[in-house]
Amino acid sequence: MRGIDAGFLPVSKEEMEALGWDAVDFLYISGDAYVDHPSFAVSVITRVLTAAGYRVGVIAQPDWQDAEAFKVLGAPRLGVMIGAGNLDSMVAHYTAAKKPRRQDMYSPGGESGKRPDRATIVYANRAKEVFPGVPIIIGGIEASLRRLAHYDYWQDKVRRSVLFDSRADLLLYGMGEQSVVEVADALAAGAEAVRLRHIRGSCYIAGSTDELPKDYLLLPSYEAVCEDKKQYAVMTRDAFYEQDAIRGKALVQPHGNRFLVQNPPMPPLSGKALDAVYELPYVRRAHPMYDEQGGVPGLTEVQFSISSSRGCFGSCNFCSLAFHQGRVVTARSHESILREAELLKDLPGFKGYIHDVGGPTANFRQAACEKQKTAGVCRNKRCLYPNVCKNIKADHTDYRLLLKKLRELPYIKKVFVRSGIRFDYVMADADDRFFKELLEHHVSGQLKVAPEHIADSVLSCMGKPSAKVYESFKNKFYKLNDKLGKKQFLIPYLMSSHPGSTLQEAIELAEYLRREKIKPEQVQDFYPTPGSVSTAMYYTGVDPFTMTPVHIPKGEEKAMQRALLQAFLPENRKLVIKALQKAGREDLIGFGPQCLIPPRPENTGGKNNERSKNLRRKSGIPENQRRTENRGRRTQGKGHKPGSGGYHRGR
Repeated sequence: MRGIDAGFLPVSKEEMEALGWDAVDFLYISGDAYVDHPSFAVSVITRVLTAAGYRVGVIAQPDWQDAEAFKVLGAPRLGVMIGAGNLDSMVAHYTAAKKPRRQDMYSPGGESGKRPDRATIVYANRAKEVFPGVPIIIGGIEASLRRLAHYDYWQDKVRRSVLFDSRADLLLYGMGEQSVVEVADALAAGAEAVRLRHIRGSCYIAGSTDELPKDYLLLPSYEAVCEDKKQYAVMTRDAFYEQDAIRGKALVQPHGNRFLVQNPPMPPLSGKALDAVYELPYVRRAHPMYDEQGGVPGLTEVQFSISSSRGCFGSCNFCSLAFHQGRVVTARSHESILREAELLKDLPGFKGYIHDVGGPTANFRQAACEKQKTAGVCRNKRCLYPNVCKNIKADHTDYRLLLKKLRELPYIKKVFVRSGIRFDYVMADADDRFFKELLEHHVSGQLKVAPEHIADSVLSCMGKPSAKVYESFKNKFYKLNDKLGKKQFLIPYLMSSHPGSTLQEAIELAEYLRREKIKPEQVQDFYPTPGSVSTAMYYTGVDPFTMTPVHIPKGEEKAMQRALLQAFLPENRKLVIKALQKAGREDLIGFGPQCLIPPRPENTGGKNNERSKNLRRKSGIPENQRRTENRGRRTQGKGHKPGSGGYHRGR
């Protein structure tokens, strides 16, 4: 009953009765624990529906093997809505090496195994069984990125649209606040869910060509993309080009004798509407039923953070944001964000520190250019790749003033920017005031940036700018810090085994880390997740935009590339040596300053010891001198400053 008193939506019949409800209008089944915070999809959609006048109940992480777990709130009057959670359930369960994760950050106590693999499909089929005749609507990131035929990394095959396998009546993709209310209103007015064919941001199944929209782009069929990888690349390219609310067409993809129809995207929320969503009466904590388990770990990072914008025109190939949130950036007003800061000060545990003010990219607060507002995003051009577009409006004034207002609030001690900034956009701004104020007031000793790699051939496959841009940013970062009298560090995110990276490029990155004396605590191994352009490259071996071949590291080579970025770890020794030998770079095995790793240690004396001594003599290193930099000695600093020898925390 504490949930009702605190303002949570009902999770049991008892709580429903306390509210005087005999039934809910909509049942929301969530793959995440129930956390009533605007960073959690379950909370945003249920609050939006409640604000629209509907009674909504929540079943979070039900036991999918027990039908009774789905009946705790009874049958809903209008429909069942299903979301797998803030992550694709397979990403939540498995690492890039396909090993089970030890912890699920979106489950109570971090316990893993609280949701099934492919949760959208499992929940939807269970709901179909438990509530026959009740409309089933799927949405969220998992459904959104699997809405077309898609490559599934874990099964290593192409799967049908999730709408077919879930047997749901409708799929809502993208940010669903507008479409979910439109669907709810139609169902409340008596419409059949399977007949809702007009709603933007939705997908439905058509049984014949008579049911297709008048104007659409025909994608290669499910069967074609299974049989021909180039057809999969064509599908990816065409879907990317049409992902725009202004000029995008409906997409139709045959699946056998039926058709998956994707209506054009829903326009992004206006700034005013975005304000309204984030100012709904969230409790801003996990439901009390999780208290005994220690709450939900995923809340910790965001509880005292503020979302200031949506969308991203960065369009990195390995990121699915362009396919989900879209490339047009919209932002909340200063007034709305200041009101949220006022709420934070009254929360238990708040100590005056706002942990982050940002979005997908913290320093994007406006559309890339004026054209996007009326004509949509460019079909076959990127805003920041290969260079910053001449039409882009690189201006941080609005964001700088917002941060200034927040840090001047009397109850705020510090405002951090931790969600990451786009450094090429910072460099494109002729006004240095934002950069200076960022370093002076909003960095907690470390600033996250994402160069991802230093080989331009790999960066090109990623859709990222040349390494020269990062080097310029890095140099400017340290010069400004010196002027400010601050000792702060960059935390560069790096990625191994991305499509386009051969062992030579991986070694080039490893040599860069050695020169800069960076010893990463963590690195991000490329993870082929549904919906991204890079995943299409991984599966097809070609760039979908140029149809040119791309090298794809797989199997042991993928593991080698990852190991090279942490060559100092003893457990990586065998793979690193094998990688260097395979690439013909034995010159990097030894004790010299240019080497990545010393020779394999031997336990026997005699000839092997003599060989080791000879190697040391050739390198010019005295026999009694220990090369601590080659032994991975940990230093106190955790940032990246040339010559610091520090560690950094990658993703």
